[in-house]
Amino acid sequence: MKSFPVNPAGEGRPEALRAFLEQCRAEAARVGRPQLVSISLAVDQLDPLAVLESIFEPAELHFYAERPACGMAVAGAEAVLEFTTHGPRRFADAKTFILQTLSETIAVGAVDVPLGGPNFFIAAAFFDDPGAAEPFPALRVFVPRWQVARGESSSVAVANLLVTPETPVDLLATKVWKAHEKFRAFDYRSAAGLGRPSTIVRDEELGGAGGYIRTVNRALGEIRRGDYRKVVLARARRFVADEAFHPLGVLNHLRQRFPDCYAFSVANGRGQSFIGASPERLMAVEQGRLFTEALAGTAPRGRTASEDAALGRALLQSEKDLREQFLVLESIQRRLADLKLELEYPPGPRLRILSNLQHLQTPIAAALPAGVHVLDLVERLHPTPAVGGTPRSPACAALRRLEPFSRGLYAGPLGWVNHRGGGEFFVGLRSALIDGATATAYAGAGIVAGSEASAELAETELKFDALLNALVG
Repeated sequence: MKSFPVNPAGEGRPEALRAFLEQCRAEAARVGRPQLVSISLAVDQLDPLAVLESIFEPAELHFYAERPACGMAVAGAEAVLEFTTHGPRRFADAKTFILQTLSETIAVGAVDVPLGGPNFFIAAAFFDDPGAAEPFPALRVFVPRWQVARGESSSVAVANLLVTPETPVDLLATKVWKAHEKFRAFDYRSAAGLGRPSTIVRDEELGGAGGYIRTVNRALGEIRRGDYRKVVLARARRFVADEAFHPLGVLNHLRQRFPDCYAFSVANGRGQSFIGASPERLMAVEQGRLFTEALAGTAPRGRTASEDAALGRALLQSEKDLREQFLVLESIQRRLADLKLELEYPPGPRLRILSNLQHLQTPIAAALPAGVHVLDLVERLHPTPAVGGTPRSPACAALRRLEPFSRGLYAGPLGWVNHRGGGEFFVGLRSALIDGATATAYAGAGIVAGSEASAELAETELKFDALLNALVG
């Protein structure tokens, strides 16, 4: 990435911005290729979701992610650059696109603050070939034209531009200057129409009533036969409301209800959005270190402190759930083995307590050798046994055979890669596809030897209840 020793937005003069863009246009002419120009401006505390609500357009791509308990939120809207791919090399293709783009990128301003500079937002489907009829491709990576991010101690607004030798610099400079002036003192009053429908008029189980019990029992037979050790079977329910859902209205409720989760919304630019509140981080890379986790095993929350503690203790002592959690940890170790990492993790799992559920979690960290890219790790880790199964190939083949719907982005990796070689990805769980007045919600449960179909059905019902409460007011 190229960095010019100027901060045209920080100088407080539109003339400085115009002169900088003239330099960028000259660089594009010199090398004979368009330049991605990224201008980052440190701003007063901003709420990225409120900004996204104000500029929301159904016909534009957007990516939003937030962990309220950590004070982190990021929103990117409109695409200045976009790349889609599919097939077994989709993560390698995306890595190549990102590295090539960064080689032709000029970044200035507050690029060193968290989420400053150009970021590449990625939404990948569970399978590498979800089908041409799906609303989202197997993998899309895009650089937003406008990005706003908030960390624990800073906020940053980023404008990304594509400059060619023919770019009308005066027009572009005026547009960027107006945008940065707007972000310096953002007016949140323009957001409207973010309410939620009041009534669900139709609730349909994809695959038919009773289908999930039959599917679980069929999977248990295949486990007894030795086809695989674990498979994570999902359900899909289609809810039709009395009026259209607004994805950001639903998202507002999810972020308030589940502050310890990743609240997210990904729009395809054609009026459809994938929203949710995921408890599971796939991985993050920060300052040369990998952070990931093994998350599996589920219990409900209690109505009192004593009942809650008893349910948590039972989960920590459950042979079936401990075995399910160990399968995830063992798989992560195996998938990263070729990188020769020294994985650091505690001797046993701990409880990850959410507002409606509790899980078994083992945090994992490791120092990364030079040359390992974020997407190299995503490619190895996705799908974890917590969302697919183990061994990976026969379990995923079983999903294709047993589930009566396409997963799309459900349980796929969602996240971003930054210009410093870091990034963060979470798993698209506790989620729904919003399309007008229709919301298709997804929830799954891990099936291992000893699982009971009725208990797995009850687990998915708990997850659906949380989504249904967010969908309707």
